[in-house]
Amino acid sequence: MKAHIAVHRDFKIGTIDDRIYSAFLEHLGRAVYGGIYEPGHATADEDGFRGDVLELVRGLNAPLVRYPGGNFVSNYDWLDGIGPKNERPVRLDYAWKTTETNEMGTDEFIRWCRKAGTEPMLAVNLGSKGFTGALAMLEYCNHPGGSYWSDLRRKNGSAEPHNVRVWCLGNEMDGPWQMNHRTAHEYGRVANEVGRAMKVFDPTLELVACGSSNHNMPTYPAWEAEVLELAYDNVDYISLHQYWDNWDDDYLNFLAKSVPVDRYIQTISGVIDYVKAKRRSKHNVYISFDEWNVWYHTRKKGVSDGDGVNWAKAPSLLEDAYNFEDVLLVGCALNTFIRRSDRVRIACIAQLVNVIAPIMTQTGGPAWKQTIYYPYYYASLYGRGDALNVAVDVPTYDAKVADDVPYLDAAAVRSRDGATVAFFMVNRHPDEALAIDIDMAGFAPKSIAEHVLIAHPDLKATNTAAKPDRVSPRIGDGVSVIDGRVKGNLPPRSYHLVRVSV
Repeated sequence: MKAHIAVHRDFKIGTIDDRIYSAFLEHLGRAVYGGIYEPGHATADEDGFRGDVLELVRGLNAPLVRYPGGNFVSNYDWLDGIGPKNERPVRLDYAWKTTETNEMGTDEFIRWCRKAGTEPMLAVNLGSKGFTGALAMLEYCNHPGGSYWSDLRRKNGSAEPHNVRVWCLGNEMDGPWQMNHRTAHEYGRVANEVGRAMKVFDPTLELVACGSSNHNMPTYPAWEAEVLELAYDNVDYISLHQYWDNWDDDYLNFLAKSVPVDRYIQTISGVIDYVKAKRRSKHNVYISFDEWNVWYHTRKKGVSDGDGVNWAKAPSLLEDAYNFEDVLLVGCALNTFIRRSDRVRIACIAQLVNVIAPIMTQTGGPAWKQTIYYPYYYASLYGRGDALNVAVDVPTYDAKVADDVPYLDAAAVRSRDGATVAFFMVNRHPDEALAIDIDMAGFAPKSIAEHVLIAHPDLKATNTAAKPDRVSPRIGDGVSVIDGRVKGNLPPRSYHLVRVSV
């Protein structure tokens, strides 16, 4: 099977916002307690943060980490997580039916971010709380001093402002599972008023309004239209969320599930343009795809998302063991964000540690990279620069979720220094290799600077504490520069990073 690919030096989508390689961390299961925070662990530092986890997080170079939720935030009082730890209240979390000790809170999370080399993306509670609580939290985090809330932060040990730049105005408020779920009109009004006040405090803040929890919601896409009509000029992003499953164990259909994501982004981009035109606004709103991942493995095994945990403290919840098959879909999803980087400026893999995450830990034991760590790592490392338009001529197939799905999924990024072009490619075909022929018009390809291959004969192969490298990248071969073109063969069911020196 053959695949003809064409890129041109001057035909670019735009400069990628590095924040599409961000992540998400919620007070859920062992994401925080036993994940990033475990006092007494052999690698724990003076703040109780696991050093082995910090090292793996730093490797991903995630520009933002969204926190503290997620469903958790809609019944969370941020005041419970500040001040002396021995005076903090223990609360019941109604989102996941667990018990929250509040040992980790805003100040600790900011401290962890600084050590992890990332920036915080904080969510305010617009479910059970609202205007006053959001403004108090903003003042606590960002005002230098001389006011009640800023002086309280200083009293709590943080003399300098946290300077949080990106704020989420609630979470999934269209979802009836959310604490104090709201209609689009109710939410849009609150988001507008909170957003307007936050912009009075600092007009350079970036604010994210809640969009649909997924594109199967009955209110989609009318929710986005109504929320934006109410809040357009006081927000900077509308959020999208999407999780994928493979309940039917249908490989080709599973690998096709990145295609509807492209349509999802296109539809909401159209809604944004419609509202902008209707309001005669000069303001631009972009997309924050701030929850995305594969999520079904623990559910398929019958493990509860919250029912029956009996208000336990940091129970093992949503701890999906990712396999090689998931690598391919995650690679396709990241390619989609690159190709849509003109509209998607922030994207957060959900989540970061233990809970549907690229990093896993054992309490008191080791931490290791799940299979999906690798496509995320390579995209974050080499997917920074200018996204190029990629034309692909390759056979297609029809699946349940989409028709005309190309067997080759590809994205291309020209590095900031202009020295290389990185091709991220997934051969979806279950049996056949793809003979690729890349025409790099306007470039002068010299050699293959790097070729990384991720492949495994067992689609269901996972990484474990005992076998942490069962699915891992290796040096690829069979791709070279011949007569000014990039040619080679991509094995079936494989992920590739090919960096071309130009």
